[in-house]
Amino acid sequence: MLNALSQVDTFLLRVVNGAHHPLLDALMLFVTDIKRTGILLLLVWIGLMWKGGARGRTVALLLIPLILLTDQLSSHVLKELFGRARPCEMLQGVRAIDGCRHSASFPSSHAVNTFAAATLFAFFYRRWVPWVAFGLAAVVSYSRVYLGLHYPSDVLGGAVIGAFCALAMVWGYRALATPMQRDKDAR
Repeated sequence: MLNALSQVDTFLLRVVNGAHHPLLDALMLFVTDIKRTGILLLLVWIGLMWKGGARGRTVALLLIPLILLTDQLSSHVLKELFGRARPCEMLQGVRAIDGCRHSASFPSSHAVNTFAAATLFAFFYRRWVPWVAFGLAAVVSYSRVYLGLHYPSDVLGGAVIGAFCALAMVWGYRALATPMQRDKDAR
């Protein structure tokens, strides 16, 4: 069973990684580069704090411990625990146009972080924001496979871990906020 899943994982990696075009290469390099996209994310965060009202400020403030948690969990705990080699290190013919990293592959920290943020946004904003947030998280995750840095299961596992962490954060926030709101209402 595990062998069959591994074969499907490798097949999907080769399909995604093998479909290259110069414009798509540039787009995938852009969305995966946190130095470039980080500026956009910082602007969104500032916008939430400045013009987002109480809900926007809540989301912006919850994003800080959430991303700290998910990034440390994925990069320093789970990657060390699983120690899976990256496909660009293990497989012949995998194209790593941004260079091959030599850290562990599972889970994709990009997927963990972006899906955590998307889940948080989806919980607080119900209309069009979840579509945009999950769409961006999916594009970032796809870029990791496209660039030969992760297997599809790395980003799928990262998406699940990120969503779970965000739901835990929301649950913790609600558990703490509800008694404080009751105390405030009682005054």
